[in-house]
Amino acid sequence: MRTIDWVDGAIELIDQTLLPHRVEVRRVTELPELIDDIQRLAVRGAPALGVAGALGVALIAASVRAEGGDEELDTAEVSRQAAQLREARPTAVNLSWGVDRALSKLDEGADEILAEALRIRDEDIAACISMGLIGADLTRELTGKDRVRVMTICNTGSLATVERGTALGVIQTLLEQDSLVEAFPLETRPLLQGARLTAWELQRMDAPFRLIIDSAGPFLLSRGIADAVFIGADRIAANGDSANKIGSFSLALAAKHAGVPFIVVAPESTVDLSTASGADIEIEDRGVDEVAGFGGVRTAPEGIGAVNPAFDVTPHELITAIVTDRRVILPSEGQSPATVPLGALRS
Repeated sequence: MRTIDWVDGAIELIDQTLLPHRVEVRRVTELPELIDDIQRLAVRGAPALGVAGALGVALIAASVRAEGGDEELDTAEVSRQAAQLREARPTAVNLSWGVDRALSKLDEGADEILAEALRIRDEDIAACISMGLIGADLTRELTGKDRVRVMTICNTGSLATVERGTALGVIQTLLEQDSLVEAFPLETRPLLQGARLTAWELQRMDAPFRLIIDSAGPFLLSRGIADAVFIGADRIAANGDSANKIGSFSLALAAKHAGVPFIVVAPESTVDLSTASGADIEIEDRGVDEVAGFGGVRTAPEGIGAVNPAFDVTPHELITAIVTDRRVILPSEGQSPATVPLGALRS
């Protein structure tokens, strides 16, 4: 089952807010529905958001064309609505990337916009396969081990992409190659993407794993529980600084202390050379409600405030390697996305 797809003139997506208790596929036919699904995290994960952005533009174009009958597509109206979609979430660059790439076909009409969106979907699937293979080989090289134990945070599997995933896609590939001893997903507060989604995916692929609370991850790394740490990314700056789910920075510090490789896995669409460093990345704050309770149950006193950043930024100095579908970048050796050419892979 694909996380997101185009089916019979509409977007179909798995509502991730209902997992792991219920698998429900939503059929989205209007832009406000899609924006709401993005903002409430029914669809999430940087690559999946890129596909959602592109398919969203196709949905807009089809709607505008239908309203105009046989007249030429109203490109100004498509652009106006696409701008709303582009701003649905600020940190993940893939959403705006997907919107902009689909809009590049605006002058060619609605059919070409849809064709471009479907190309983005198919490229994402191929990219995840490539990242899995490259990442598995690199992990064995960096650790010097044929079979490894790995730690990860948030959800970077098929639910964050179209199929397979980024960081969790590497873990799946290691499993398929009989190179995975055990995985250690962190629960990922406050919305528990690791506990709800990653654990669900690991269980479905029959992988050996044990769930860990976020605050235990750094300590357990210091005690040697894992041979490597994998994270995804929502934006990678030109210098290699990487924005990812809150808690990633703490794991990077602990991995540095423990001498454990810290590996970022993300497609090329997540690399944003127009962002010089992590200091330039806007960090989304999702407000008090997610911190003050969970699942509709209030756990904190009424009337309190909260600081609730959805992401943090890991400085490039703490990153051992960045794996994309087209290259390996080693910030720990002074490399950056701005200096390493496409196609540069380790042996």
